[in-house]
Amino acid sequence: MIILDGKNLTLKQLNQIARHHEMVKIDEKQYECINKARAYVDFLVEEQKPVYGINTGFGKLATESINKEEVSQLQKNLLMSHACGVGKMLDEDVVRAMLALRVNALIKGYSGIRPCVIEKMVEFLNKNLISVVYEKGSLGASGDLALLSHMSLPLIGLGEVMIDGKVMSADEGLKIKDIKPIEKLSAKEGLSLINGTQAMSAIGGLALYDAIKLMKISNMAFALSMEALKGITSALDPKVHEIRGQEGQKIVASAMKSYLRNSHLAIPQDEKRVQDSYSLRCSPQVHGATYDALKHIKEIVNREMNAVTDNPLIFADEKEAISAGNFHGQPLALAFDYLGIAMAELANISERRIERMVNPQLSNGLPAFLVKKPGLNSGFMIVQYTAASLVSENKVLAHPASVDSIPSSANQEDHVSMGSISARKAKTIVDHVYQVVSMEMMTACQAIDFRGNELLGPVTKKVYDHIRNEIPFLDQDTIMHPYLVKIENIIREDSFLNLFE
Repeated sequence: MIILDGKNLTLKQLNQIARHHEMVKIDEKQYECINKARAYVDFLVEEQKPVYGINTGFGKLATESINKEEVSQLQKNLLMSHACGVGKMLDEDVVRAMLALRVNALIKGYSGIRPCVIEKMVEFLNKNLISVVYEKGSLGASGDLALLSHMSLPLIGLGEVMIDGKVMSADEGLKIKDIKPIEKLSAKEGLSLINGTQAMSAIGGLALYDAIKLMKISNMAFALSMEALKGITSALDPKVHEIRGQEGQKIVASAMKSYLRNSHLAIPQDEKRVQDSYSLRCSPQVHGATYDALKHIKEIVNREMNAVTDNPLIFADEKEAISAGNFHGQPLALAFDYLGIAMAELANISERRIERMVNPQLSNGLPAFLVKKPGLNSGFMIVQYTAASLVSENKVLAHPASVDSIPSSANQEDHVSMGSISARKAKTIVDHVYQVVSMEMMTACQAIDFRGNELLGPVTKKVYDHIRNEIPFLDQDTIMHPYLVKIENIIREDSFLNLFE
């Protein structure tokens, strides 16, 4: 059970809620804040004092007054009219993360939403009723309006839901899960549900969680490739990295050196070989830069997961409702663009190591394309092609979305972040990097078999053995696709990191 208090949600907990269906509960201490904010919204409705989104229209229509008899219909209309998402459906784990993040923001007591609405969201999470949310349509300012509208419609019995992969009407899904919809939204509640950054936070946050795991796996892939290529370990000497002072570089070099401890394949420089190519010698510098990037991005995402991103904001103690711009996704847009760029570089250097292993002119004595009878067999030739294709696609995807903006709502909303696009691109890049790094590991294991796996260090030998339990040495051509799928699945398993952490 994870207790949500609006202050301490972590990336690990978000992953547990989203992917492992961890139950959630609202911290009882938050109800006082929630109720105070709600009482002030009710006061504003009765006083008929014009406050954006409570008794006015939205966006450019903020000058249009709404009488108090129509404020409930206003909120329902908002959800229906803003549910304009298109494209593929978001994965179940992303929608669960969206719900959890929105709950965590609303319970801070600055949104003016009733407790029963937040509790309904928790019920959806705990009973695993998943709203159908379409991936495209957010500009990343005024919140992820379209995506969060699709998430929120089933709370009032509208829209679509998914149960065990089957899409159905919200009405049907609510009956199956024995959940009663909210009969009627009150003033500001529709706006409170959709005015935030929780879609981009969910997509990008889960991608970041995967990227942090992949960072460690990439270091191990490097270690296996070092042994496959008889790399020179002198470049990992801590003295080298200490005098540069870059934290990530030092941490990564130390990890790489520990993985290669007692290896008889990767050894210090000698009279015959004094230095390796950049893809081996500079890996601590390249991987280390990505490590530092991930650390920075995680700090931003952690803050956003526990942030208030609503508008207007209700300050009940001060008797104020302030219209501002906390919904603007610029912090996340920049961070997720950075995530995509940083992870793309891990794939770039990984693919270069694959090329060195399959190229007989670069591999320090390995057979062409790592097969016993090259010519008759193509071996790992097209594995490198596929890796090259993925890293080239990443280069296109790494173009930042955050530098773009387009005005909306009759130019009232004249600068937007495009943060959800940054998040989706980052997720795609991270998925590609998993594929490339898994190909490097599979290629390295094939190369190591030509060297003699008994010469591996004890840490890399554990990883090698784990892979070989599932994927054999390939002595002749076979259909490679199933093995590429299998190796990716192996490195994505949570237990894989336990082999060498």
